[in-house]
Formats: sequence, structure tokens, C-alpha cells
Amino acid sequence: MSVNLASLVTQFLERHGLADSTIRSYESTLMPLLHLYGSWSLSILDREILVEYLNDLNNVSYITHHRHQAVITALFNFAVECRYIKSNPISHLKRRKPNPHIGEHNSDNVVRYLTPNQLSILDQAIKKDARLSALVHLLYSSGARIAEILALDLSDIDFTARKFQVIGKGNKQRWCFYNEDTEFCLNNYIKYYRHPNVNALFTAQKPNQEYVSRLSYATAYSTLKNAVKNIPELEDVGFHHLRHTFASLRVGIMGIEELRALMGHEKIQTTLRYSKVTSQRAQEVALYAFEKIPSLGQ
Repeated sequence: MSVNLASLVTQFLERHGLADSTIRSYESTLMPLLHLYGSWSLSILDREILVEYLNDLNNVSYITHHRHQAVITALFNFAVECRYIKSNPISHLKRRKPNPHIGEHNSDNVVRYLTPNQLSILDQAIKKDARLSALVHLLYSSGARIAEILALDLSDIDFTARKFQVIGKGNKQRWCFYNEDTEFCLNNYIKYYRHPNVNALFTAQKPNQEYVSRLSYATAYSTLKNAVKNIPELEDVGFHHLRHTFASLRVGIMGIEELRALMGHEKIQTTLRYSKVTSQRAQEVALYAFEKIPSLGQ
């Protein structure tokens, strides 16, 4: 069946669960592409045409350019999923680099963390999967490594104190803590979806098989990627970004030694990476400090 670009974009925007703000953002991003190629069949929109289109977007910043590329990539991934085309013509296309001659520079992010908007979108994307929701919330609120979480048994969780102990790098033990939102997600998963016949906290069962085992990283990662596919805001997001977010949000709120203890870092230099935060994060911490520190004369 021959489908043109305009029809594909319409279906892409009518997917269930998209927020109005997300739809408006997608529409504004895709409108220039539709203006040029809306009536074209997907079968003739090849890599050369799309690369040329992206290269001609020279009146936008490199960050906005990345946004255009991410949305178009998601659009054609959707076309592959619908079986309109066999492969994405711009898969693995490298992003445009910043141009220092026009004042563009790389982000001052030393460690990538998720913004509040990305966290909100991620929460909506994983809600239907109780196991994934519990796993993501536990990672985000505790700051534990994904390998440490997947190694937990049910008996390792202190449900009363909302904490658990992990064995991290260097065979060192440390306590991790989680919040009330995570408590709700975790209890829901354990009560209704966890397989009770194994010790592991997070369990998995292959389709059409009775054998139940501990959830593997490969299966967990695959589940996450399936949940966030075709969501440009979450492109390349992985479990480790939740740990980075945990640390970045606590910089300036707690001492670096306390953060080091929670993260399980052997060297303080590793924790200090999170103190080199972005300008945006620095502003957030400064405003928080104004709320906590008395004004002059008080």
C-alpha cells in the first residue's frame, strides 16, 4: 500500500497518549517538511532527500536541528512499525555539530540527566508496564545502579523503612532509599505482577514457557526501549540516566560526601563530576538556596 508523507504524519500525531503540547511541538517541527514533501510517497523519500532537507535547515541552532532530526527519525521509525517501509532511511545519521563561528558551543553538561519534562514523558510512557514502572521509579529515587537493582531479592527490601542494601563496586555494601511514589509502584508490581516462586525482586517469564527467572539486563533494557520508541524527547535514554538524574538533582542540596555515600563511589572525584552542572541546574540550585538562606538584615 502506497502512503504519502502527509498521511503518515497524520497517523503519527493521532497516536494514543500524546499530550496536546507534544502534538503541537511535533506539528511545528514537521510543517516545513510537509510543505515540501507532503504529497510524496514514502517509497521515494530516500536518505539523500532527507539528509539534504536537514542540511538546508541552516537558520536554526544546532539544538533545534537535533530536535528536527529526532522527530523525523521517530516519524520514519513509526512508518517501519506500520510496515509502510522496510527500513528507516535516516537511521544512524550523525547529528550536526555546533558551529563555533556563529557562537554555538557544546552543552556544558558534564553528565547527562533528565529534565522535569523528560521525566514526566517517561512516567507516562511506562505506566502500562507495572514491572518497568517499578524498576524505573526505584532507580530514579534510590540512585542505585541497574545491576545492583536487578541483583536484589524480595527479602532485601525493608518495606517499613523504604530502604534496601546493595553490594556495589569493590564489594562494598551501602543503603539505598526510595520515596512514596516508588513504594506505590513497587507494591503494585509485587502484589499483582511479580512471579512468587523465585527469590528475585524483579522476575521474568518467557512467552509460552513455565520457567521463571530473575529479570536480565537485556530483557529490562529491551522493555525500556520499546516503551520509549518514537518519543524524540527520550531518544537514547537508558537506565544510567536515572542514576545521573538522581545525583544531579541533589547537587547543592546535600554535601558531596553524603552524595558520594548514597552513590557508592569509591573516589570523590567521581562524585565531583556532578558538581559541574549545567547553567540551568546552577540557576535552580541558586534559587533553592535563596529560599533557605535568610536575607540580609533578617
